[in-house]
Amino acid sequence: MARPDKAAAVAELADQFRSSNAAVLTEYRGLTVAQLKQLRRSLGENAQYAVVKNTLTKIAANEAGIDTLDDLFAGPTAVAFVTGDPVESAKGLRDFAKDNPNLVIKGGVLDGKALSADEIKKLADLESREVLLAKLAGAMKGKQTQAAQLFQALPSKFVRTAEALRAKREEQGGAGTPAPAEAAE
Repeated sequence: MARPDKAAAVAELADQFRSSNAAVLTEYRGLTVAQLKQLRRSLGENAQYAVVKNTLTKIAANEAGIDTLDDLFAGPTAVAFVTGDPVESAKGLRDFAKDNPNLVIKGGVLDGKALSADEIKKLADLESREVLLAKLAGAMKGKQTQAAQLFQALPSKFVRTAEALRAKREEQGGAGTPAPAEAAE
């Protein structure tokens, strides 16, 4: 029968898997306590980095409905549980791994979909949510400006055409005067 402390640890890890948007598994072999503290700061406020036991974490992940990570639980493992923007945390992990080659990104899960280490690095290359929203807003504003210019162009073009017709009629002998009836016979 399972010990109560291990059962509580599995339940807590399963809750973290369920409540997070993403989880990234890393190998931290060779990192000092100071480096791990620096890594936790680089992940941002929306991520929690925890050194875990492989067996308990594997059981917790399976209880949370994530069975795609089973192959990654080998060697010393730590998990970054991300509750906010996964791009920000992926950037923090990638940048820290560049400076500290002892940190190895194994893989992870994002909204229930398994991610390889390369996919997490691609995720880190994306721009943040705020930047993408700003670009979208700028594009939408540009389209609205184009539409406004188009709607303004139609009436002004109509006015210019009507003015040209009026000027042409004045040149031909008066504005709107009919041609003499005897010339038609």
